[in-house]
Amino acid sequence: MVNQHQLGKAEMPRDGSRRFAFVLVDSFSLLSFASALDALRIANRMAEYPLYNWILLGETVNNVSCSAGTSFRVDYDLIELKRDDTILLCGGIDIQKNTSKRLLNWLRRESRKGLSVAGLCTAAYSMAKAGILDGRKATIHWENQDSFAEEFTNIDLKKSVFIIDGGRMTTAGGTSSIDLILKIIADDHGEELANSVADQMIYNTIRTDQDTQRLSVPTRIGVRHPKLSMVIHMMENNIEEPISPSLLAKDVRMSTRQLERLFRRYLNRSPKRYYMELRLQKARNLLMQTDMSVINVALACGFASPSHFSKCYRSHYNKTPYRERGSHTSLITAEII
Repeated sequence: MVNQHQLGKAEMPRDGSRRFAFVLVDSFSLLSFASALDALRIANRMAEYPLYNWILLGETVNNVSCSAGTSFRVDYDLIELKRDDTILLCGGIDIQKNTSKRLLNWLRRESRKGLSVAGLCTAAYSMAKAGILDGRKATIHWENQDSFAEEFTNIDLKKSVFIIDGGRMTTAGGTSSIDLILKIIADDHGEELANSVADQMIYNTIRTDQDTQRLSVPTRIGVRHPKLSMVIHMMENNIEEPISPSLLAKDVRMSTRQLERLFRRYLNRSPKRYYMELRLQKARNLLMQTDMSVINVALACGFASPSHFSKCYRSHYNKTPYRERGSHTSLITAEII
């Protein structure tokens, strides 16, 4: 066990402990919040000293519900914090709807005082909307990356599990909160303590900001054919301006017919069909998560005309893009009511 004597006096907190202010945004991710909180708790236990303490904030002192429906009573509303506090903003589903003007103004005010701010799960959206990520690197849950990239073009979006850029930290959600907190613990008190915390959490692979949040293409599709993986990677990176199957085949040094056979064998669909599904999935994300017009969504996903986009979308999802957006808006309205 790592204790306070092994940490050394120079590494002990000057004022007793470092304080984290968890800000619970409505429908926040319970996993992201609990992972971060428990890593801090375990650090205190392993050090046998209160290295860290925390408070829970919300827009009001009423209960805040996580995405699983469980409610938490916060300690304070959006109070003024100390200059050496660290904000951990906890996001989750429907982050656009749940990011209020009051929260944005509070984030701007506190960040101007020099506080470090971390966004867990989708909370990078709130940080970006407040303007405190401008010109910086950031990450967000992979499901929100398409809409985030479209809306915040001045932010260098990465696919890493977490990103630290000065006093701004962002995570991809899920267990990536553990990786961020372990990095903070290692920087504050050394890797030995961070490793001890990871062991207590049965967390045997600590990830860095160089690790990506999604599985590799071969793992995700269940095959390990290198040329197939290369083609899929090119497709994923060229949604707005699709590349023809003949050029994709040429880039991996095979014929178009060979590429067709490869897709049929491993994915039971043609390269053209697989590519179309990727583009339609991005389109659906943009329709559900942004206010972009259907025409702009079509263009962002490589469709030359709205009519062609609508036809392809209806064929795949059994509804038009307009109806998709309308049903999502109705669902949000019902939740508010």
